[in-house]
Amino acid sequence: MAATEHDPSPAAIAWRTPLAIVVCGCLIGMLTFGPRSTLGFFMQPMSHEFSWGRDVFGLALAIQNLLWGIGQPISGAIADRFGSLRVICAGAVMYAAGLIAMRYAATPLSLDLSAGVLIGFGLSGCSFNLVLSAFGKLLPQEWRGVALGAGTAAGSLGQFVFAPFGVAMLDNFGWQPALMVFACLMLLVLPLSLALATPASDPNVVTVTEQQTFKHALAEAFGHRSYVLLVLGFFTCGFQLAFITVHLPAYLVDRGMPVQTGGWVIAVIGLFNIVGSLSVGWLQGRFPKRYILSAIYFARALSIVAFIAFPVTTFSAIAFGVVTGLTWLSTVPPTSSLVALMFGTRWLATLYGFAFFSHQVGGFLGVLLGGIVFEKFGSYTPIWWLSVLLGVLSALINLPIVEAPVVRPVAQPA
Repeated sequence: MAATEHDPSPAAIAWRTPLAIVVCGCLIGMLTFGPRSTLGFFMQPMSHEFSWGRDVFGLALAIQNLLWGIGQPISGAIADRFGSLRVICAGAVMYAAGLIAMRYAATPLSLDLSAGVLIGFGLSGCSFNLVLSAFGKLLPQEWRGVALGAGTAAGSLGQFVFAPFGVAMLDNFGWQPALMVFACLMLLVLPLSLALATPASDPNVVTVTEQQTFKHALAEAFGHRSYVLLVLGFFTCGFQLAFITVHLPAYLVDRGMPVQTGGWVIAVIGLFNIVGSLSVGWLQGRFPKRYILSAIYFARALSIVAFIAFPVTTFSAIAFGVVTGLTWLSTVPPTSSLVALMFGTRWLATLYGFAFFSHQVGGFLGVLLGGIVFEKFGSYTPIWWLSVLLGVLSALINLPIVEAPVVRPVAQPA
């Protein structure tokens, strides 16, 4: 019988060493996060061609962030129940379809459906969140900390590679061919996902420690104060990241910078987030994770204040990219690790999915409000200061988190 997620044969899984799993997972993270991080560069050429305001493009990417968040716990629950392979493959196909449909979008509604709905739901099935959950299930404990950092850093490597690549494609070929190239690259996720196939759970054959139901897992998590605080703090991460990804390139052009500067700033953010994510993956085994998260949010707030308080130059923009990069997705390894620590790995993809939903609600508001505020006031300044306020609040919210497994009548292993 052919090997499947339900019944993998020894021959089928022999090649899936921890190193192979990490490498393939990192490649998936790079391929899925890269094109998405460049979509802000499409705002100006598409808006110019179709005479749209920035609020039109902002709404489409806000929908993308929101539906990515809504779809994440759903895809996580499906992956927990039926295995990750089919979820990642379906997500990659939907992502590619969204990029192709975006290439033919000529109205706000078609942009909302392509860049918003299709890419948003596609990301929920194949992004680094599913990769990290698969790492948690497939890798031995000694690999997890570094692997979670590497998986997060891989998304940033995709951002570093795709940002200048995307700008070059736009400059030399236009936005339509660029989207088609991105769609073709997305199909590479399909063979890579074979390494991340996790076994399906059989509800009729479970150990005593795996008898927790989906409904009970959610009730336990949302009744746990530390999980709720973690979820609330993650909202700010999404707000800041999505606003910067989508609106920073246009903000720099408004300040007299060439469009290439925006490309290099986004690339620098991706490059230095590799350092930040790997560093945090290592640090979280040596320092309390709640303190790491608090420091990250506070550092982000300070960097934004410094950036907007002085005239924007090429140097200040790149410097902002460096500092922002170090704190960019470095919240993800400690956040996912805390979820696994508190509740174990049985429902890890699901519970991290709900935390990520909060992240994406923040992203939805960051992108949407950025476009609305700019169209109303001709400036992004109010959103920059709102980002500062949220950063400080999240730094405080993470401090009371208790880093310990939830107390249960029957202990469940992590």
